[in-house]
Amino acid sequence: MADTPLATKIKAQIRKSGPLSIADYMAICLSDPDHGYYTTRDPFGRAGDFITAPEISQMFGEILGLWAAVVWQQMGSPTKVSLVEIGPGRGTLMADALRAARQVPPFHKALSVHLVETSPILRVKQAEALIKDPPTWHESLATVPEGRAIILANELFDALPIRQLQKSQSGWRERLVTIDPETDQFAYALTPTASVAEALIYPPVRSAARIGELVEICAPGASLAQALGERAAKDGAVSLVIDYGYPVSAAGDTFQALANHKVISPLEAPGESDLTAHVDFDALARSVRAGGGLPYGPRAQGAFLKTLGIQARADILKQKATEPHRIDEDLKRLVDPDQMGRLFLAMVIGPSHGALPPGFEM
Repeated sequence: MADTPLATKIKAQIRKSGPLSIADYMAICLSDPDHGYYTTRDPFGRAGDFITAPEISQMFGEILGLWAAVVWQQMGSPTKVSLVEIGPGRGTLMADALRAARQVPPFHKALSVHLVETSPILRVKQAEALIKDPPTWHESLATVPEGRAIILANELFDALPIRQLQKSQSGWRERLVTIDPETDQFAYALTPTASVAEALIYPPVRSAARIGELVEICAPGASLAQALGERAAKDGAVSLVIDYGYPVSAAGDTFQALANHKVISPLEAPGESDLTAHVDFDALARSVRAGGGLPYGPRAQGAFLKTLGIQARADILKQKATEPHRIDEDLKRLVDPDQMGRLFLAMVIGPSHGALPPGFEM
């Protein structure tokens, strides 16, 4: 198979400067300004490479919009609040959330919409989806206004670059991406000496890991989680993170690529596939606490949505639907344990003195 334009570019960089860390390789593949996966296309939906929960059903975004309204009420119904989404895709989730927010007029009147998005292509899609509530765009969370805020991050952390370290008889080595001299294809390699990144591994995981096992570290995820914790401590901001991952830090290789709704090798077709890794919610919680915030959960997405009343919303939609069975199918996909209901987890980040967030009453 011929190299993609980005593969050619990455190989030239490796030949000039040496192997890349998984984090650097992942960042280039996803964010290269000329050939990056997210900067050059709309990957969402059935015509793309994957379908996120908001694209499955309007119920998902609507439920989160009502969740945000209740959180706003718990804040004391401030006259101004920022409704923020980090990594908003096509704007589908925010559009559905705002439709539900209009059912609580004082909340809708108080909110201003902010989107953290770097892709020019997706910003166009978001503008089309949010004509009734024009957003303000930001390159990062840092420029979102201070003050009361409700922040949503759905399937964001899984796309943040990770590093992988492997335990060997002589210490921890970092996994790299290089070029196989015999095939001229991308291949994995290990640093020849111990990696200083060993210090970043959570001590219980470091001591329990067996020879040959991999441990993943997501520094950008830790930084963002700490920033959300700091916003919670300083401004009383409340954030909702939903993603696929695991609740307790552990060794394991979860680095993967998706293209045309199929899992492929992360080294295949760089720039043409989505690269992701499962989210370590335990690590996120530690970073939230380091920022002064309080993490709630994680709780399985299915249980979280059921507690918020998604079944009742489905029943209402079916009353006017021409194909009510499709709503049942979408609901099952969102909440059933053997589909998205268990693998996807929900975590809320709030101030240490805040009220118990909706969806976490159990």
